[in-house]
Amino acid sequence: MTQQSNSHHQHWGSKFGFILAAVGSAVGLGNIWKFPYITGENGGGAFVLIYLLFIILIGLPVMIGEFVIGRSTGRSVCGAFKHLEPKKPVWHGLGYLALITGFCIISFYSVVSGWVIGYIFEALRFSFSSFDSPETAQNHFGNLISNPYWTITLHGLFMTLTAFIVVRGIKDGIEYWCKILLPILGVILLILMTWGLTMPNAHEGLIYLFRPNFSELTFSSVLVALGQAFFTLSIGMGVMITYGSYLKKDINIVSTSLYIVLFDTLVALWAGIAIFCPIFSLGMNPAGGPGLIFHVLPIVFQQLPGGYVFGILFFILLGIAALSSAISILEVPVSFLIEEKKMSRHKATWLVALVAFWVGIPCALSFGLMSKVKWFFGRNFFDFLDYISSNIFLTLGALGTAVFIAFVWKLKPAFEELAKGGGKVKKLFALWGFLLSWVCPIAIGAILIAKLMEF
Repeated sequence: MTQQSNSHHQHWGSKFGFILAAVGSAVGLGNIWKFPYITGENGGGAFVLIYLLFIILIGLPVMIGEFVIGRSTGRSVCGAFKHLEPKKPVWHGLGYLALITGFCIISFYSVVSGWVIGYIFEALRFSFSSFDSPETAQNHFGNLISNPYWTITLHGLFMTLTAFIVVRGIKDGIEYWCKILLPILGVILLILMTWGLTMPNAHEGLIYLFRPNFSELTFSSVLVALGQAFFTLSIGMGVMITYGSYLKKDINIVSTSLYIVLFDTLVALWAGIAIFCPIFSLGMNPAGGPGLIFHVLPIVFQQLPGGYVFGILFFILLGIAALSSAISILEVPVSFLIEEKKMSRHKATWLVALVAFWVGIPCALSFGLMSKVKWFFGRNFFDFLDYISSNIFLTLGALGTAVFIAFVWKLKPAFEELAKGGGKVKKLFALWGFLLSWVCPIAIGAILIAKLMEF
């Protein structure tokens, strides 16, 4: 089906700008916060090796598929599925699922990102100097996130920053700011990695991160690696379909996707080096769990030379990563309202941001005033929204997208769209089609079953 004109859709100003925006979407808290701590919890090098394998076999094929859907239709995530299969409305639900998923994620993601902004100020005002143990740091963090004024104010500040960028549009907003934020992120990360490598016994961190020890690997670890492989690439929530809809026809989707995956993976590995080398230098436990950056790293920063400066840089880095991902997630429902409801970008952006802010308030209160409210399958509101969107909705969306391309829309029109922009390696197309048709559905389906059983 050919692409029809869509006056509501803009285009990226350049291929470089698009790559930076897509990398910015992929590079978020998942790379710098989640990847190091799940690597620490799952044994290090063997987990990293399995993760990289799944990035190539699972994450990359689905990402390419989402770009193909987006560029082929030139529509938002809901309009894309309607356009490709107007006579099969059951598949239109994938678009609405992606819309709901992204909205849920931005609502609690903004709360966590607000914590990060708060810790930039904590680092600036020497708060870390009073921490003498991870328990002290944990108590300080717990006191902050249980304070409703602290959490809601920072949540609102972060949401406002995100909306400020999205409201300016594709070229002047998302692309412009990603061209500024991503190079800054890269420079800070390289500085932190270099600093980590100069620490005594830094090689212990490198050995832990890169030397596979398969005795540490469990079946659960494999599932975690598989899940992280496509969660980190922002697939399954309509972001790459939406970003793909702004792509010009002369862009090679395959090579561009490879660049995005490469940069995203490098950031995750560099973050691992920047975090594990100082941790091993002090002989601390790398399996710090989700609290690794808030409980363990502040101790690391205040005990090592130059730690005050590098602590500030680290949380600025984390804040930039959070912002670059958040703008892509917010763009999904904004694009839907512009296209389907004919709203102006200004009205759509601030409406979505305001509603997401209000939905995020119970998330912000889940560690304070609402911490004992466990009405949601035994979880507080934050944990419930996080689990159902990040683990179930996102997985279901990625699974549905792979099945839709391979068996509903069919691979032939997908190959034709993929061939535009110079991508004409037929053997590579065949491999992509095989992975998308069989490997991806089986692997992602396994994740979905496991997550449903945990729920």
